[in-house]
Amino acid sequence: MTPQEFIAKWRTVELKERSASQSHFNDICRLLGVDDPITADKTGDAFCFEKGASKTSGGEGWADVWKRDCFAWEYKGKKKDLDKAFGQLLQYAIALENPPLLIVSDMDRIRIHTNWTNTVQKVYEITLDDLMDGAKRDLLRACFQNPEKLKPQKTRQVLTEEAAQRFALIAQRLRGRGHDAHVVAHFVNRLVFCMFAEDVNLLPDKMFERMIKVSRPKPETFAAQASKLFAAMRTGGDVGFEQVDWFNGGLFDTDEALPLTWEDLDDLTRATQLDWSDIDPSILGTLFERGLDPEKRSQLGAHYTDRDKIMQIVLPVVVQPLLAEWATIRDQMAALIDAVPVATKDKLLVGADLAARTRAFKRAEDLRQGFLDRLRDYRVLDPACGSGNFLYIALTELKNIEHRANLEAEALGLQRPALLVVGPENVLGIELNPYAAELARVSVWIGEIQWMRRNGFEAARNPILRTLTTIENRDAVLNPDGSRAEWPKADAVVGKPPFLGNKKMIAGLGEAYTVALRKAWEIVPGGVDLVAYWFAKAWAQMQAGELTRAGLVTTNGIRAGATSQVLKPIVDKGRIFHAWSDEDWTINGAAVRVSMVCFDKENGQPAELDGAKVETIFSDLTAKTDGLDVSSATRLEENAAVSFQGVSKVGTFEIAGYDARNWLKAPLNPNGKPNAEVLRPWITGTDLTTRNRDEWVIDFGLNMPVEEAELFEAPFHAVATFVYPERQKSRRDAYRVKWWIHAEARPGMRKGIASFSRYIATPKVSKHRFFVFLPKVALASNLVIAVARSDDTTFGILSSRLHEIWSLALGQWIGVGNDPTYTPSTTFDTFPFPDGLTPNITAGDYANDPRAQKIAAAAARLNELRENWLNPSDLVDRVPEVVAGYPDRILPKNDAAAAELKKRTLTNLYNARPAWLDHAHRALDEAVAEAYGWGDDWRAGKLTDDEILARLFRLNQERAGKATA
Repeated sequence: MTPQEFIAKWRTVELKERSASQSHFNDICRLLGVDDPITADKTGDAFCFEKGASKTSGGEGWADVWKRDCFAWEYKGKKKDLDKAFGQLLQYAIALENPPLLIVSDMDRIRIHTNWTNTVQKVYEITLDDLMDGAKRDLLRACFQNPEKLKPQKTRQVLTEEAAQRFALIAQRLRGRGHDAHVVAHFVNRLVFCMFAEDVNLLPDKMFERMIKVSRPKPETFAAQASKLFAAMRTGGDVGFEQVDWFNGGLFDTDEALPLTWEDLDDLTRATQLDWSDIDPSILGTLFERGLDPEKRSQLGAHYTDRDKIMQIVLPVVVQPLLAEWATIRDQMAALIDAVPVATKDKLLVGADLAARTRAFKRAEDLRQGFLDRLRDYRVLDPACGSGNFLYIALTELKNIEHRANLEAEALGLQRPALLVVGPENVLGIELNPYAAELARVSVWIGEIQWMRRNGFEAARNPILRTLTTIENRDAVLNPDGSRAEWPKADAVVGKPPFLGNKKMIAGLGEAYTVALRKAWEIVPGGVDLVAYWFAKAWAQMQAGELTRAGLVTTNGIRAGATSQVLKPIVDKGRIFHAWSDEDWTINGAAVRVSMVCFDKENGQPAELDGAKVETIFSDLTAKTDGLDVSSATRLEENAAVSFQGVSKVGTFEIAGYDARNWLKAPLNPNGKPNAEVLRPWITGTDLTTRNRDEWVIDFGLNMPVEEAELFEAPFHAVATFVYPERQKSRRDAYRVKWWIHAEARPGMRKGIASFSRYIATPKVSKHRFFVFLPKVALASNLVIAVARSDDTTFGILSSRLHEIWSLALGQWIGVGNDPTYTPSTTFDTFPFPDGLTPNITAGDYANDPRAQKIAAAAARLNELRENWLNPSDLVDRVPEVVAGYPDRILPKNDAAAAELKKRTLTNLYNARPAWLDHAHRALDEAVAEAYGWGDDWRAGKLTDDEILARLFRLNQERAGKATA
């Protein structure tokens, strides 16, 4: 069919919609050279007319034509309302599998609406005469063959970031003019919502945009104009001759407006050019929060938590259980309806048949209504809701479930209810920051209105914004009086509580608050991260019958250490039913690794871990088919007080090697002592994983009085200059008072290594787990774990594959690189050393043990080979330090040697793992396996990683049992 023939035929056709639509569509297929539905798909499964027509009653379907993954197409008669046809498609889009294109036509016009989830929606219109244009026909053909060609390139994220940039500039200038931060935030939220409201036709005829343009020549008039508009939106009323609906909801609680400059109005004018109807509420709050908070300006436009990530929590906690409930109810409804007689053209139902069918539909309607009542009363709580990302997505998913239920009930022959029952009141929030709490309300309001529009429903009226007192501005875990905070009753808890490590809580929250929090929550183990209190509260809610399910995002540190203890009662008496043990996430613009943990009280039921079905998820977020739960490993007395975290300075105590050597060579101080007494090489994790940076530290020990410290003139002057002002900002009294002493000076570590000339060390966080020897005089930093042993046997056991397997299973994984961590409590104190070679036995006592000797020989050889590779004699000179008592300096012979030595790091060595290193480790591993009595199994290849872990765990449990017997 030629374009001329098509146009000539359909220009004069006056048939009604039903009569003409299928004929018109078949002609379009002939015009474009594509198969019509009957030719292309005789089963009608993927391409058909009248998609969704009831199998019992026949008649019209949800769409006149439907092609899976391409489009839904609805016809209207000539000159009929295409917006009404589009509204019908919107209402049925979920049932139609959300096709990427929604197309409406009245024979003279074809209007194509894009329907991709995360893009700015676009409309293409093709008139009858346009079909002469080959490009227009290609566009229409793409709807059948390649819908992606019509996909808008601009995502909702890009649109939202553009909007945020504009308002960030306005907010920053308002703050710069002295306006209060919260007043600015409230005002900007109003401006944002007005932009959105007029683009979705809730404010008439671009009223807000016109107001801005009128004010631009005289910026001083803007505040008065805005006040009139806000007053009308507060209660409903007139602005000039135009009617404004009642909005309020607390957002328009007053008519106050801030004055704007010409520059501000210019940014507002530019912002009005954007299509605010497609703004993305799931990132709106986050972006505007960054724009309005001076400390977060640099993060504007940074990566945000996308919908897919949030759905990893919302789907298993909220959506899947409710859909499973509905599926059961729907099947019951279908069984009732299928069991009774059906009217046909030849036979009307009367008497008993009619009564039976009426009863069946009444029962089916009762079942449907019961589920709707369940949805109406269903509550999702985010007790750390921030700017509302989780709440917005939870609300839209609840509305999707209700809409799907109504559509599927309609397909069974039931009438669709007049009103929807799910709304903003279904989501509850708690947020400490008042601005973020209001942003959460704005996000929920916008999300609700957008959902209604995109699914063919009218937004609520009188008021348009329901007051969301359900999103509270308060602390979620601690009341002002120091008692535990309460949560409202809810069906589900979702969210991402604040990420703050145990060591940073006092600095971040203040000492008084931290002490009060720990006192109020005495049931929470000591030393936990802040997120643990949300887990403890959610579990307490479940035990009290106030909550059914919870899903929380946490740093992946919850898999080990003290924080993991909050998961143990959940695993013991309930279950973790769904978890992602290690996922990437972005917090405040920084990449981190997180765990997502979903739990309930259904003890003993199956679960899903990292996308795989498992029997049980343990508290370390692992699942073993043999039931091995290494997270329950016990700290062993024989390992106590041997492994320590290094010193935490809190302040600029470091100095460069050049300055340190000048101080070392300086004359004696007024106390007759050299600076060598308070200067030590400073070893960080970076020094171990790369090369020594030649950094030193001023160290006044544990309790040196300030009167003695100040006698070391140059070191004390440096500390007074740099550390003192830093410490006075601390929230810890002890840090402010003893400002010249390292914050956490580690007396246990100092005492432990005092009798040795060297000690063993390993990086706290490292891609590869290796151990090195450090000279006694070197001071380990907080990112180094020090082991108070100097013998090669202990060094060899720790360097073995057997210990590495244990440390990986019991340690944590952190950072964007997802590197394993090593801690004294979880990885060292729990490790069962070979019998007779445990840390509570001095090396001299097992010096004659053949097992110890074999391990020591293999360990010494490993250490020698590594040192020869790191610092070969042809590349380095060993130079005595400027004063006695310190290890020799290792210096490159020349520039070429220096360049080569930069590549020679333990990280690079273990990345490459050359044959000689592998052989040295194999010899060591065999010696250690023999020490356990497993030598034959090792040589036979029977000791897999899982088997090693299981044997070590049994040893741990046996020794722990003996200790308590």
